[in-house]
Amino acid sequence: MSHILTINAGSSSLKYALYEAAAQPRVVARGKVGRIGGAARLQPEGGEDIGLPEGTDHGGALVAVLEALETSHPEARIEVVGHRIVHGGPDHAAPIVLTDTVLTELEGYCPYAPLHQPHNLAGVRAAMAAFPEARQVACFDTAFHRGHPFVNDTFALPRAYYEKGVRRYGFHGLSYDYIAGEIARRAPGLSRVVVAHLGNGASMCALRDGASVASTMGFSALDGLPMGTRSGQLDPGVVLYLMDQEGMSAEEISDLLYKESGLKGMSGISNDMRELEASDHPHAAEAIDYFTFRIRRELGALAAVLGGLDGVVFCGGIGENSAMIRGRVCDGMAWLGIALDTEANAANAPVISTGAVRVMVIPTDEEIVIARAALALS
Repeated sequence: MSHILTINAGSSSLKYALYEAAAQPRVVARGKVGRIGGAARLQPEGGEDIGLPEGTDHGGALVAVLEALETSHPEARIEVVGHRIVHGGPDHAAPIVLTDTVLTELEGYCPYAPLHQPHNLAGVRAAMAAFPEARQVACFDTAFHRGHPFVNDTFALPRAYYEKGVRRYGFHGLSYDYIAGEIARRAPGLSRVVVAHLGNGASMCALRDGASVASTMGFSALDGLPMGTRSGQLDPGVVLYLMDQEGMSAEEISDLLYKESGLKGMSGISNDMRELEASDHPHAAEAIDYFTFRIRRELGALAAVLGGLDGVVFCGGIGENSAMIRGRVCDGMAWLGIALDTEANAANAPVISTGAVRVMVIPTDEEIVIARAALALS
């Protein structure tokens, strides 16, 4: 039996899954490497965690994954490798077979997503070396949003920049693709839905009949909500100030906005929501306050884009597991038709609402989206 391997590199994690290449791919192994760059650990689903050397990067994480799969599934014949690629630029709205030419093109988008794209492409090259006969397929996080109307696709800059590719791309598209399918399956009557993908990276998406019409993220994965280490929406005047008054270089500003801001920067404690929820430090509370405030603000804005609201879905590591964050977001939103069932919320139940707007918790599965697309192109 041939197999499909999916590789999903995030900003601080690497998820993987091994599937039998059947008409409906069947997962036989999955797991992740968490806290990359720090106290990284390989966490195979159903198995024991394995500590990795302190400071392990994405390349080292992938090597550890391949070694673990070789031990646990030596019979696996990997013929297709599907990759999450964060940025596909203005032209890639569907999965594509990776070639050297395509890889060179995608390298050009590294400045658009410096926290992700280089790691994604490093994963591709490592997989090409490990499985030289396998077909390598790219699935783009931006593709799901490429049908946005012009007003949600542009900035108010001279038109020449739009033509050069300076646009609002949106991200987390593989997650939203999966969630859209689950909404259609579980609650087919919901037309106007806001999905909150909340994790170390966080964004929100307005879906109309399963199609993305607006996203909180824009040109880069910095925009919109505050995240684990990323600033979220920022007045561009702040960047000018940092350059002119603080004398910071582009590299220093990039490091500040991508790696030292967000929950980590505001709290001075951690980028991990679990640690912030457990802390009694006032700065941790303030970071959580700002995080939930911005989610509520964007929820109202996206409801306006949709012209009303039928449903809200929480997904991602925080969205799926933090009853406190979900409760803080939904509290006081009765004007939108949201009423929370506190017991269901505490239990991480699939439906956590009692009001007119259905509020759901749906674990996302980007890997199966990648596996299906990779199989379709094999």
